[in-house]
Amino acid sequence: MSNADILTGEVIGTAVLILLGGGVVAGVVLKRSKAFNAGWLAITFGWGIGVLTGAYISTTLSGAHLNPAVTVGIAIKEGAWDKVPFYFLGQMIGAIIGATLVYVAYYGHFLAHLNDPETVKAQQEAQKNAPAGTTPPGPVLGVFSTGPEIRNPVQNVATETIATTVLVLAILALNLTEGLAVSGTGVLMVALVVVGIGLSLGGPTGYAINPARDLGPRIVHAVLPLPNKGGSDWSYAWVPVVGPLLGGAIAGGIYQLAFA
Repeated sequence: MSNADILTGEVIGTAVLILLGGGVVAGVVLKRSKAFNAGWLAITFGWGIGVLTGAYISTTLSGAHLNPAVTVGIAIKEGAWDKVPFYFLGQMIGAIIGATLVYVAYYGHFLAHLNDPETVKAQQEAQKNAPAGTTPPGPVLGVFSTGPEIRNPVQNVATETIATTVLVLAILALNLTEGLAVSGTGVLMVALVVVGIGLSLGGPTGYAINPARDLGPRIVHAVLPLPNKGGSDWSYAWVPVVGPLLGGAIAGGIYQLAFA
């Protein structure tokens, strides 16, 4: 596949992934949404279907990595790194586009939620209790990026690393079953793995398991002109980048040791 195909496929596929994944979170957390308070099951299945849809759309163009951790794992498995920059670039652009589309789709709901008196009061209280010179994470940051329930960087990185290792190893192992990796069944299995990871390992950190999925939308949150949006929690932003990349590398290493 050409570099142009890789870039195009990853931009489109990752944009759809983030649009549907971020969209389900927006639907669940924004007060005026019909899906308000639908819960964790809705979020995990929404993200899984986002993976499914983005991968179906882009697989013939780029192989549907949609995730720098997946790209790293495949590069280690195959020993080929020349296409990696094009995958990374497409994934980041796609993630930014997808997050922007979530903002457009829920624009009125973002404004209604952020101007709600309860939301404003809670953000003001959080600001009072925050360390001097800092801005606490905002009330809609979770629509765009992840955050820990218990802030412990070592545990948070470990959680993201473990979860991503499971994801990438499952993707690499698809090639061991003849024909499965290029079939619709293979894409469906990856989507179900993402749902399973969300249900089993998503509680501590919100399971970024994808650096582009977290960093691109976090950038969008930082620049959007939303009132009372709060901070983008940049002190945590390295965790959902480093943890998944480590997980992707570990999965590639395990594949080489156990299956190659």
